[in-house]
Amino acid sequence: MMNRIHTIAFRLLSTSLFLCTCFTAAALAQDGGNPFAPEKAPPLPAGMTGSNANDPRSKLSPGMYDAGEASMGIKHLLLLKKPSAFDLGTDPNDPMVDKALGAMGIPKGAPIPAPMKMPIAGLALANSDLAFQGNHLFLGNFYGINIYDIADPAKAKLVTSMLCPGGQGDVSVHKNLLFMSVEMPNGRLDCGEQAFPPSPPPAAGQAPQPGLPAAQKDRFRGVRIFDISDIRNPKQVGAVQTCRGSHTHTLVTDPNDKANVYIYVSGTSFVRQDEELAGCSGGAPDKNPNTALFRIEVIKVPLAAPQEAKIVSSPRIFGDPKTGVINALNDGGSHANKGRPEETDQCHDITVYSEIGLAAGACSGNGILLDIRDPANPKRIDAVNDPNYAYWHSASFSNDGKKVVFTDEWGGGMGARCRGNDPNKWGANAIFNLAGNKLTFANYYKLPAAQGDTENCVAHNGSLIPVPGRDIKVQAWYQGGISLMEFTDPANPVEIGYFDRGPVDAKMLMLAGSWSAYWYNGRIYSSEIARGLDIFELTPTKHLTQNEIDAAKAVQVAQLNVQSQEMTAWPRTLVVAKAYIDQLERSQSLPSGEIAALREAIQKAESSNLNKKELKKLKSIAKSMEKNASSMKSEADSARLRGLVEILK
Repeated sequence: MMNRIHTIAFRLLSTSLFLCTCFTAAALAQDGGNPFAPEKAPPLPAGMTGSNANDPRSKLSPGMYDAGEASMGIKHLLLLKKPSAFDLGTDPNDPMVDKALGAMGIPKGAPIPAPMKMPIAGLALANSDLAFQGNHLFLGNFYGINIYDIADPAKAKLVTSMLCPGGQGDVSVHKNLLFMSVEMPNGRLDCGEQAFPPSPPPAAGQAPQPGLPAAQKDRFRGVRIFDISDIRNPKQVGAVQTCRGSHTHTLVTDPNDKANVYIYVSGTSFVRQDEELAGCSGGAPDKNPNTALFRIEVIKVPLAAPQEAKIVSSPRIFGDPKTGVINALNDGGSHANKGRPEETDQCHDITVYSEIGLAAGACSGNGILLDIRDPANPKRIDAVNDPNYAYWHSASFSNDGKKVVFTDEWGGGMGARCRGNDPNKWGANAIFNLAGNKLTFANYYKLPAAQGDTENCVAHNGSLIPVPGRDIKVQAWYQGGISLMEFTDPANPVEIGYFDRGPVDAKMLMLAGSWSAYWYNGRIYSSEIARGLDIFELTPTKHLTQNEIDAAKAVQVAQLNVQSQEMTAWPRTLVVAKAYIDQLERSQSLPSGEIAALREAIQKAESSNLNKKELKKLKSIAKSMEKNASSMKSEADSARLRGLVEILK
């Protein structure tokens, strides 16, 4: 069952953040009361447990920029507030509020109760996903893109803003090209800010009815392509229309094809009319075998001629190749649907791991595994479901490709779903082992701190932190803040760090918090939906040492698109060796005397500027330790010892 706020989004934005249909201000006014007022959590279902209401994060003071804060192992370096063109402010009478409402087709003077103006308008200017290249960060927004210079993360600054409404504005980057997802019906081919006319009001005596917006020849829904050779002046050079728009997308590279990249398009919205885009039609596959539902789109982009980008395939990845049934994944039981099976007709996020030839798709009612060795023609090789999942949202592989973390966006991101009475198996991560192209469930992980009734909170986007010898993910939880989850042991995931603010508003549930939290070249960057861009650094705790942090910082990449996962290789340096030693000490897999001797030998080698005599001693120690690798307490410790030996040798 949809929560009240999710329902408003459904009616508001046509193809808003999460759901889509038409909306009129009159319909909102008829709802009565305030749909953004907090909603108490129902009692916990039998046998379920909730989050800890005594956690320091559970009762932080509210505020837009002065909320209370709590952290462990994460230091806040900087908040860059939204640029003025994207900043709603705090005054409901500000002209910016009317501008944001107008972007969604709500005319000035519409009879919207004052308390509702700010949360509704905020949807039009929400920050979304992040991408990175060199010293630049690209921050998507429902209203465009902001580009930041992060050469010095503590002094990051805005380079340029690009106004281009259409939501959700998720971004990826490759060489001189920037890609942007557009799904909302206010997107225009020319990036214009003027909204399309709203649908006409119902006839007298008739109730407003959801429906498709009127066809518009200038409407754009799909994937935009920008040339960013001049970083201060991005130029749109391509625009590929799709039948359901693009909620998110995934950039896919082919090791055997350097001239092209591929874009997997995840469209979650309504199917547009044939009058607007020829060839589009929806409906059940038994009545319409050409339906735009139950498929993804694959766009091929020639790097030398991006204006020639086009859809090259529409894989039926939910079908049964033996029977030809298009809607074969119809077993996605969900607690949100009272356990009744749901059909999977779209993917929200697809994370590709080209180096192992696989992709993990979080696809509404199912988690799926794809063979992407032929990038233009992905094929499903496994699928899982979970009765505790409402909406499979995103996926991450472990670095070795032996685990997959799926997230459940129960409530669509606009509901308070981390309250003390919300089950910790709902709206959580689900960790799966991956072996022989088969996924096997291991355990759940949910933010352990209870959040308030006015804090939208559920599992959302994150990335790996490249600490050698461990699987650690930094993850956004909307107004639940960010959390560091270790899943080295997939059956026992644990939190090892966090940062959180109090609610934006004490009386209303307003969309805010961390949309995405990603590690990039030594820092954590968080897209804060309502406030701007947060930048953090890790600090040592009993859970994570300075050596481990420094080893993670030693990994530098040229660009990062989190849904295009790349394998991490650590440099063979002594800082990585020291990280392994700290881990072996923490697990008590080596005697304390041996740990001390190792540290002393490394210190002497470093003090000697790595002279041959001291390096020879390290090699001797490594040789004596090598035989112990098979007798470690765990497979993880065996791998750490082998890694340590390789460096010392």
